[in-house]
Amino acid sequence: MSKSVSKLSVVQSSGPSPLVRLVDDYLADARARGLSPKTIKYGIGWPLREVFLPWCADNDITSVEQLDNRTCNRFSAYLQEHGGKQGALKPASIWTYSKSVRRFLAWAASEGEKVTGDVKLPKLPKVILETLSAKEINQLEDGAATERDKLIVRVLADGGMRREELTSITTKDLLEQGGKTYLLIHGKGRRDRMVPVSPSVARRLRRYIAARPKDVDSSQVFMGLRRRPDGTIQPLTPSGVTQMVSALGERVLGKQVHPHEFRHSFITEMRRKRVDPVLVAQLVGHTGLAMIMRVYDHLTPADAHDELMRALRADE
Repeated sequence: MSKSVSKLSVVQSSGPSPLVRLVDDYLADARARGLSPKTIKYGIGWPLREVFLPWCADNDITSVEQLDNRTCNRFSAYLQEHGGKQGALKPASIWTYSKSVRRFLAWAASEGEKVTGDVKLPKLPKVILETLSAKEINQLEDGAATERDKLIVRVLADGGMRREELTSITTKDLLEQGGKTYLLIHGKGRRDRMVPVSPSVARRLRRYIAARPKDVDSSQVFMGLRRRPDGTIQPLTPSGVTQMVSALGERVLGKQVHPHEFRHSFITEMRRKRVDPVLVAQLVGHTGLAMIMRVYDHLTPADAHDELMRALRADE
């Protein structure tokens, strides 16, 4: 009597696709290159993992070889017509997501993968940035209620730094070299830079630091104005800077002001005065000139008016 033998079937593994594994390798490479966790999570990881890979899965794309130009064009069309995970996207977000995928494909090609397609970057509309005049900045500084707030306005205006960079300044970051004073700014991507400080602002910073309560145990320069219920004084947060600047703008100028407007104003003024864009990029912590040339090399409406009126008078 013969025994029946059941036929064995091979069960396919349902692990991650080669494309998913390649994206994971790309993110690991970004971590190895020292990019900040925030940049990796939101600037790279979110567009790839939350938008690009789900679209690929819906379209049965499992390997980078399938991403030819036509397929990449379909992804670009999807971003424009349907948006991302949370709905419709602004043009700047579409550009950012497209750039993230484009960089991933370029990295894959450099690693020897067979990449035949590329993602086209959509043309961004020209944006006129909100900036503050020198007069408005002086009004904000004069109208601030405390020396801390006055210094915040002046340091933001003269240094063109981000609010997160301002709040990370410590008492050890006010440096003197060759008779000149600088602030050591801890920028994005762990890139430090030296920002010049005028002698008058340096003196004010030293006086402000020296006058802080003796029981402050934080090395951060800018602290909160009020003690907490436990008696401690906590460092000022980026959101605290936004709240202070916003309230100050409403009270003094009658309009909303965001800390980033000081940065826009600084860069615009430097370019208006024909300061070398390489130096401007170095001062504000841009790694390249693309942002400076694309966003900030513009005439403000007032500049354009003045230039036109001069041209018209020349023809009279």
